[in-house]
Amino acid sequence: MTARPCPICGKPSAPAESDVAPFCSQRCKDVDLNRWLKGTYAIPAVEADDDEDEGGEGDSPAIH
Repeated sequence: MTARPCPICGKPSAPAESDVAPFCSQRCKDVDLNRWLKGTYAIPAVEADDDEDEGGEGDSPAIH
């Protein structure tokens, strides 16, 4: 199995048992953490349709 490159700089990553894996160094690990903390990375979300909660035509009335 071929090791993946560091996701930050592209250099060969540290061994899997290393504290910095999958990065090549503590610096790249810290860069990644900083990007998450600043909100540079975001997990895309799909907003759910609220049609069921609004009680459209033909729906049974909501009990409150």
